[in-house]
Amino acid sequence: MTAIGLFGGTFAPIHHGHLRLALEVRERLALDRVHLIPAGTPPHRQAPGISAQRRLDWVRLACGNERGLVVDDREVRREGRSYTFDTLSGLRAEMPDASLVLMLGDDAANQFHTWHRWQEIPELAHLLFVERPFEHAAPAQQLVALMRGKRVTDPAALRARPAGLFMTATLPPLAISSTRVRGLLKARRSVRGLVPQAVIDSFTDEDIDFLTHDEEPAQD
Repeated sequence: MTAIGLFGGTFAPIHHGHLRLALEVRERLALDRVHLIPAGTPPHRQAPGISAQRRLDWVRLACGNERGLVVDDREVRREGRSYTFDTLSGLRAEMPDASLVLMLGDDAANQFHTWHRWQEIPELAHLLFVERPFEHAAPAQQLVALMRGKRVTDPAALRARPAGLFMTATLPPLAISSTRVRGLLKARRSVRGLVPQAVIDSFTDEDIDFLTHDEEPAQD
């Protein structure tokens, strides 16, 4: 069975922390590939000042020819709010028998119960709660109740069926965030080593102005 990781976000901007997380998960779970899915119009906040197309361009530059990372533009192409449910429904229609693994950071896990049609999402994909040491997710009781009895610890279990299970993975700490990158840009300091060089080289003055006036994006 084909196993695919799904990593969504605003990516404003994408950085090495995003890339390292995608690669770690792909290797640890033996996934065939990971789709990076830039949000078009996030439902839970005003759209980022930087355009969805620009953020998509950065994800393409960052991924380059990296084996196993796929840039998925479906949310940028789709009109209206970028609901994860709609994205998963489209992927499931395209790949009815694939194992889909939705990657969730602690913020996303904690707010998951407020997402559009959240109770139906586990019918479309497995959930992977990605934690960093000392930064554990605290999902709401509604989500805990929905997923009770569906936890697995062996990645093979996720690859053996299309959806419906959840797993927790703790990854090595990497102190990089879009907030930190934007703060450094605002202070006119270097972000070399934090952001892929191809993305840095593409920054325009307008990009930096938009990024440094953006608030922290929220997933979904």
